[in-house]
Amino acid sequence: MKKTIIWIASVIGMGAVMALAYNTLTKTKEIRTINVSGECLTSAPKDRTAITLRVTTLDKNAALSMKMATEKMAAITDYLKTIDVKMQTTEFNSYEKTEWDHASQKSVNLGIETRIAIEVSAKDPSIIESLLNKYAGQDDIYTENLRMFTSAETLKPALEKCLGIAVEDARTRANALVSTNGLKAGKLLSVSYDNVSYNERPYANYRVMGAKMASTAEESFDTGGTIVGKDTEITVNVSATFEIK
Repeated sequence: MKKTIIWIASVIGMGAVMALAYNTLTKTKEIRTINVSGECLTSAPKDRTAITLRVTTLDKNAALSMKMATEKMAAITDYLKTIDVKMQTTEFNSYEKTEWDHASQKSVNLGIETRIAIEVSAKDPSIIESLLNKYAGQDDIYTENLRMFTSAETLKPALEKCLGIAVEDARTRANALVSTNGLKAGKLLSVSYDNVSYNERPYANYRVMGAKMASTAEESFDTGGTIVGKDTEITVNVSATFEIK
């Protein structure tokens, strides 16, 4: 009986020691942290120029309207395949077009209008200028939304670099907050994106053309090399948690 009591006491004592050791270990593992935001502002050059070429046809016969539009657009795309451009269809629509007649005070059916549009982009702005001149004055062909933009290939490395800068900015802010106590930011424990935005500022010295261009050589479009876009502005905000050392 006495041995049993001694054994139980030993077990209880060992349990107390283990509990004390666990509490001490737990306390030593407690990590003080600080959560701060970081920001990066940078820019990336606009390396592509784009224009939308639109074909619009109108006919009383729906099939003929669509046939005229598709054939004209096919001729345009056949040519575009021979030059260094990227293109994608942005609109393909056929619908009944009406117009309000003030004399009869009713809507008049003008026929079936078919619209097909493609966006064409190139690294060399002069290619887009040549397209503007090539299709100037051609029936049923319109130009829209001339712009410069930053391609994904150029944007990606600029964004990745900016993310790193934003994290370092967060570390700098964390150090500034804890330095008064003789501490500093240590290991980065977590980071998340708060915001990533791009501001593609308008191109310089040019306006979007919504109307058909002039038909004569003397009146043909010439930018004189003025299609120059301002860089795309990139803003990155992160939220980062650091260990306090």
